[in-house]
Amino acid sequence: MSLLVRKGLHQVEEDLGDPERSLKRELGAMDIAVMGVAVAVGAGIFSVGAQAAALYAGPSVIISFVVAALICGLAVMNYAEFASSVPVSGSAYTFSYLSLGELLAWVIGWDLILEMLMAASVISKYWGIYLSNVFEFLHINIATEFTIGSVAVSWPPAVIVAFFTVLLVLGTKLTSRVNGILTAIKIGVTLFIIVAGAFYVKASNFTPFFPPSEPISNGSATGVLGQSLFSFLSGAEPTRYGAYGLMGAAALVFFAFIGFDIVATTAEEAKDPQKTLPRGIFGGLALVSALYIAVTIVVTGMVSYKKMATQKDVSLATAFKLVGADWIGTLITIGILIGLTTVIMVLLLGLTRVVFSMSRDGLLPRRVSRTSDRGTPALLQIICGIVVAVVAALADVDQLSEMINIGTLSAFVLVSFSIPVQRKRFPDLKRGFTVPFSPVLPIISGVLCLWLMSNLAVETWLRFVVWLLLGFVIYFGYSYLHSRVRLEGHQENVLSQFGEGMLVGNAAAPDDTGSIVVPATPDMTMLNDDAEPIRHHRVALVLTALAAIAVLAEVVLTVTGAVDVTTMSTGLVWLWMLTPVPGIVVSHLALSRAEATEQSWDTVPREKLPTWATLGAAIRQPLTLLSIGYGLTTVAMVVAIVHLVEVL
Repeated sequence: MSLLVRKGLHQVEEDLGDPERSLKRELGAMDIAVMGVAVAVGAGIFSVGAQAAALYAGPSVIISFVVAALICGLAVMNYAEFASSVPVSGSAYTFSYLSLGELLAWVIGWDLILEMLMAASVISKYWGIYLSNVFEFLHINIATEFTIGSVAVSWPPAVIVAFFTVLLVLGTKLTSRVNGILTAIKIGVTLFIIVAGAFYVKASNFTPFFPPSEPISNGSATGVLGQSLFSFLSGAEPTRYGAYGLMGAAALVFFAFIGFDIVATTAEEAKDPQKTLPRGIFGGLALVSALYIAVTIVVTGMVSYKKMATQKDVSLATAFKLVGADWIGTLITIGILIGLTTVIMVLLLGLTRVVFSMSRDGLLPRRVSRTSDRGTPALLQIICGIVVAVVAALADVDQLSEMINIGTLSAFVLVSFSIPVQRKRFPDLKRGFTVPFSPVLPIISGVLCLWLMSNLAVETWLRFVVWLLLGFVIYFGYSYLHSRVRLEGHQENVLSQFGEGMLVGNAAAPDDTGSIVVPATPDMTMLNDDAEPIRHHRVALVLTALAAIAVLAEVVLTVTGAVDVTTMSTGLVWLWMLTPVPGIVVSHLALSRAEATEQSWDTVPREKLPTWATLGAAIRQPLTLLSIGYGLTTVAMVVAIVHLVEVL
């Protein structure tokens, strides 16, 4: 069975009809639009625009926002078509499962977990920081951190995450009402800031609109590893401003538009999803785009980007302080606190819904996808809340914020490329919204998102590769063997002997007349209790064992100090990183052969099979070897990154 086995619409209908794992439809178009605004109008509107102007693009950051909004709009159209035609939880993960197959769906689901977990943790951490600032403004002497041994623990992130976790467990509609009130308040604060800032705008601050590029010293935070992947691969010197700066700013401010893919995760909870989802998604995007561009015009017009670039921790409040309006800076801090509150809620919702869908499909433990009497995955919501709270309270998550962008953009890419595939596979599917000029527009959308990804920092890409490798470890170690689609595929092979079910692989298939033709049974002389079921996996086992020895030796030498990371040969580092590849390749070949073997067993009467010929008997070893192989590659990759950082 192929790694790209696809989910069928009948399986989606089964999911929706499962009383133990179904969500309650109670959200209208306004609820969905407010949810999109709630997650997008947060820290980004008060900080990202100012940072992009000061450190990347100057006044041309206005163009960067327009570019990011247009690309987001193209991607959102693809989400709207999918969500309105397949109104089921899971967003891009589910859409990819239907169109591109299981492995790519896993990659997207894993990326979405990265996006939402990092976003929820980062923003919860920032919420705690801004709460501390508010305490200072109000002269309230309450410490927001305490230490356990040598570990600093921040309690505000844990409190806000716990609060919204309880609300989400009680019901999505109740949470939506609280979200609506807080979103209205922060939009009011944003509009006031735009009006107040307009009085300080000077035309001279918009000149030069496109600042000339200037080099960045390698020792800075935005040195070689901080430059965009595109400029790194093209051999250009690290620079800011100019063309690279404008494009880098577009990739950075794309963070401001995350959230609309999260809205699509609520498809299973929307009333009349064919109508409400497209309206809610597009309405929210239009409002957010207008607010962002207005704020960006104000902040770049108030203060010269050169002056802001000299400041530490640049934000919208920085611009007001530089013009002497400190009291507005205080108001901005309160606005940020309120804004971040709703962002945390929607991210917790989205994270849980993606994990819920993957769990329901068996790619993650299925028992956590059960829903409560209130129609919410209560146990899973609590687990996700605990993980986010722990990461936000204990970890230094500042360096991981760009991981949110690359996770979002990778999802946008696959959803865009999925639209033409879905049209071809399900031409008669009822769609509440249709992307115009398909396949041209969806392909353009995917290419543009790839282009934005290329403008993210090299260090972000390196971390992303490590995350993907960890995902493959879990997929081949657990998900492949427990996939419901695969398990049902084997059941359908059995049904096909009686002229029923879907036909897969070597199963019985209809001939030109429509009659069922049962394939020849396997060579029964090879199926006896003394036969070796996995003898063709020995080469993969040997290669993986050799790779394990090499990589573990590398780790021991670097940890013990026997070899200094900075003096290691780059070629040797690459060799260590590539050592597991032969074993991975052979293990994939072994897995393909083992899967075909198990499919052939499906059409053989149970009493004619040896005792060891059970589901999973042949594929378990190559799956284990693949999981180990990708794990070894992950470890070698981490060492290579450490070497790269130390050398550069």
